[in-house]
Formats: sequence, C-alpha cells, structure tokens
Amino acid sequence: MNQQLEKVTSQVGKIILGKEHQIRLAIACLLARGHLLIEDIPGVGKTTLAHALATTLGLHFQRIQFTSDLLPADILGVSIFDREASNFRFHPGPIFSQVILADEVNRATPKTQSALLEAMEEHQVTAEGETRPLPEPFFVIATQNPSHQIGTFPLPESQLDRFLMRIELGYPDALAERALLQGVDRRELLPQLAPCLQPEELAVLQRAAREVHASGALLDYLQALVDYTRKSPDYVNGLSPRASLALLNAARAWAMMHGRTQVLPEDVQAIVPPVVGHRLYVARDNTRINGAAVAEQLIEAVPIP
Repeated sequence: MNQQLEKVTSQVGKIILGKEHQIRLAIACLLARGHLLIEDIPGVGKTTLAHALATTLGLHFQRIQFTSDLLPADILGVSIFDREASNFRFHPGPIFSQVILADEVNRATPKTQSALLEAMEEHQVTAEGETRPLPEPFFVIATQNPSHQIGTFPLPESQLDRFLMRIELGYPDALAERALLQGVDRRELLPQLAPCLQPEELAVLQRAAREVHASGALLDYLQALVDYTRKSPDYVNGLSPRASLALLNAARAWAMMHGRTQVLPEDVQAIVPPVVGHRLYVARDNTRINGAAVAEQLIEAVPIP
C-alpha cells in the first residue's frame, strides 16, 4: 500500500519538480475524499499538477475553464429536444467526471461558482428537476489566482468550506528551475504518463485511510485545537464541525501515507496549514490569514495532551 503511494508521488514529482510536500498533500486530500484548492499566481504549475494527478491515478479527467460568461448549465449539462423521440434528452456536462479541474474558479460569477456546491458536498447534481449521481471517486481540483488580480470574484465562505485543503505551489527553488530550463516542457511529458493505480485500487486506499486509528488522546488534542479557534478573540469565527472532520480525515490520510496505522499529533500539525488556513479570518481586519501562520499560532497555543 505504501509502495503504491510512493510510486504515485514519484511519478507526479517528475512533472512538478521540487514540490514533493505539496504533491503529498494533494494525494492525502484525495485519500481523505476531499477537494483541493490551489491558490497561486499564474504559471507555477497548478493546472499541470491537476492533470498529472488524474493521469497517474487512472481517473477520467475534465477541465473547465471558468470565465465571467460561464453559465451553470455549461458545467452541469442541459436538456435538448430530440425530434425523433419527441422528448427532451439530458446531455451531461463536464461535471460528470471523476476528476474536475475548475481552472481559475474565481474568474466566474458567484452564480456559476455555486453550481459546484451540491456536487462537491453530496456527489450528485440536480438539474432539470432530476437528481443524478456523479461517478466515484469524485474529486474537484480548483485553481484560483490571488484575489488582488484583475477580473476575480472572491469565493464565498460556503464555497471555500467545501475544499478540504488549500495549498500554494510557490516558486521553484534554483535546482528545480534549472531542471525546468534545461529539460523539455513538462506538459509534453503528460501524455507519456501511465496510470499507477486503477479506480478500484484507489477506492481500497480511501477505505484504508478511514480505518487508521485515532486514539482518545489524539481526538482530545484535535478538539483542543478547534476549541481554541472558537474561543480566541483573534478570529471572526471558529472552526466548524465540518472543519473538525476535515482535520481528522486529512490526518488519517497523512499518517497512512507515512506508513503508520495510528494518527500522531505530528500528523495533525502537518495538515493544519492547508486545512485551516482558508477557514479562519483575523478579527482585526476580517482578512484571511496565511495557513502557515495559523499553524504556528495554534501549535504554540495548544499543548499536546
């Protein structure tokens, strides 16, 4: 099981150079059955990472380019009249795939952004008065540009909360960038990737992640972290129960990726930045704070039982 995950990490790492930690977080997010938000400036490999993950995991992949004129029907699908059958036939939209890349999701209007809410939460879509299930596994990778850039619409809190993790890729280090400059275009390598897993194997790994043991003392620690955010005057609102579950599921997946059958406090601390950073706002100016800053503050403030 660990060998499979290492193979996946290694193959994606050949495409996205020098970002092993972010790749591991993305894989842990999928193992925890969550959705991933990648926020960074254009050109650092957000789209390439999503494509490499989908191909390596053997999943069907669809890319949706979010723009200001994109409509919900462009995502969910639409009914078209069939003259031969004399009735309307539903034509599924790109949302009916195992991996969805919502590229530059914050360039679409709030109405279009909200088309993803039901799909991300309940793995189903209600359109034309009928509810249709989505394929399993179902995983949304959304990318967004920094909110200060022109033409962006901020994601509402309800949408942000649907993402289990938010990560940033950042600039590559000098060695990785030199390899990029001397090598071939990483997008040209994507067609050469072979799946390392089948969807059935991925489902087994996801079930195994849910079974990683979390002791009572570990849950005490997790609850203490969450309770601190609810009582501290530093934040506008504390973490919700959904965020508590996100912390636990992500920590279980992180522990499994490192070959452990039990969650350690170190596993919780490792996933606090991507899980918590997009859910908390500073009370003094109502702005979202950096995930690493959140992690450092919580870890220092809350002792391990």
